[in-house]
Amino acid sequence: MEPFVSWRWCEEHLGDAVLVDARWYWDRPGREAYEDGHVPGAVFVDLDGDLSSDPSDKAGRQPFPEPGAFAEAMGRAGIDGSRPVVAYDDAGGVIASRLVWMLRLLDLDAAVLSGGLAAYPGSLESGSVQPERADFRVRPWPAQQLLTTEDVARTGPQLIDARPANRYRGDDPEVDASLGRVPEADPRRGHIPGAINVPCRGHLDDDGAVKPPEHIRATFLAAGIDDASDVVSYCGAGVTACHNLLAMEYAGLGRGRLYPGSWSAWSRDLALPVETGE
Repeated sequence: MEPFVSWRWCEEHLGDAVLVDARWYWDRPGREAYEDGHVPGAVFVDLDGDLSSDPSDKAGRQPFPEPGAFAEAMGRAGIDGSRPVVAYDDAGGVIASRLVWMLRLLDLDAAVLSGGLAAYPGSLESGSVQPERADFRVRPWPAQQLLTTEDVARTGPQLIDARPANRYRGDDPEVDASLGRVPEADPRRGHIPGAINVPCRGHLDDDGAVKPPEHIRATFLAAGIDDASDVVSYCGAGVTACHNLLAMEYAGLGRGRLYPGSWSAWSRDLALPVETGE
């Protein structure tokens, strides 16, 4: 299954796929937006409550949950791994990509709806969908695909930073151009030394739909990346970094790895170096 699909694909597979609303915001619960109006039949999955464990200085703002907790959350959402999952948001897929990459990491079919909520042409429904609880088997995370801060500091892999350029440069650590003001600003500005800035929103067109794979491939090639297996993606807290990982796969470059703690963990270890500027 491709990492990104169109609404036409969803129409052709209605009844075969689980549609997930994965909206999230800094300043209000995503569930509120979901209950105000969502694609009919879509279930809600919460980034903080379902796709993350408790934050800490060492693990970052939104670390990966334990496999059992993730399985429980998927079961509550009616996901058992037997049907493909299509997730959407209203931020170009940069939030929904977290759930999609997690499922694909476990070798399950999942994709981001290209264009997000705006791609749905019909009327939205309000309230909540209460799915029938499913049995999602507990599967361990492939350890080699998830790097700790110690791994990144020790091995020095090829890093790509998915954040907007202003945050990568260290111009303003408290503002994300798309998601709004960050309530818990990271203590230091800049990026991990040697990281290349590939803003994930650069893979989107003006309507928030993903660009053709050849355009995305050209972006990564221009950054010196022709093989995702050598690449580790990070962002502020391991969420939008997943969009870069999906984009590399979509462009035919293979599967990269994730640093879940990302800048929210790296910047809090004052013994680690940082860089600012381009």
